[in-house]
Amino acid sequence: MAEHTSKQFDLELETIRTRVLQMGGLVEQQIQSAVDALMAADIERLDKVVADDALVNSLEVAIDDDCQHIIARRQPAASDLRMVITVIKTITDLERIGDEAQKIARQGKIIHQSERYQLPRFREVRKMADVALAMLRRALDAFARLDATAALELAQEDLILDEEFSAELRQLITFMMEDPRTISMSIDTLFIAKAIERIGDHAKNISEYVVYLVKGKDIRHTSLEEIKRETQAG
Repeated sequence: MAEHTSKQFDLELETIRTRVLQMGGLVEQQIQSAVDALMAADIERLDKVVADDALVNSLEVAIDDDCQHIIARRQPAASDLRMVITVIKTITDLERIGDEAQKIARQGKIIHQSERYQLPRFREVRKMADVALAMLRRALDAFARLDATAALELAQEDLILDEEFSAELRQLITFMMEDPRTISMSIDTLFIAKAIERIGDHAKNISEYVVYLVKGKDIRHTSLEEIKRETQAG
């Protein structure tokens, strides 16, 4: 009986891990669709991104419910408890990433349905989105493979994304100062760029949860040098 219970417990843990990756895949698709539709002025696809956010939300609720049941029934300890905690934290960040994808889609609709002096150039937005998507994929891959070294890599990638956002902000401010007619367009574009920058922050959070899961160490709110020491520790 004990052996059967142990195997069932392993299955339950593996199931919630699998569902996290399923949710991550859906969120990745949401970001890609939002950016592609923004670039193509595809209002119908933007609407779908907005509507599909409900699927992300429902997955978060379902996985969280599974975790609560595991805690109540199994009373996990040590690495098992860290796994459940990591899953709960990760799905929260994934849900928030889904919210940011929805923001991109909503803002895209505002831009393309409004009569503007000029439409914004989304080249830099696409560049930022590519970095953010790569970060999310690497964070989810680290979760799947329990790769603790991902935290350092993602922290460095997040700095790159932050720099891209700052550059975009400076450019938009220049546009607004040179031609007040671009103010509305620039503000809308800034909202989109900020949403993408936040996606990178959430991806970094997920990678840090992986370090907690594997090593039992909380590396949040630490410098790159401290993160490097933690990931290189035995």
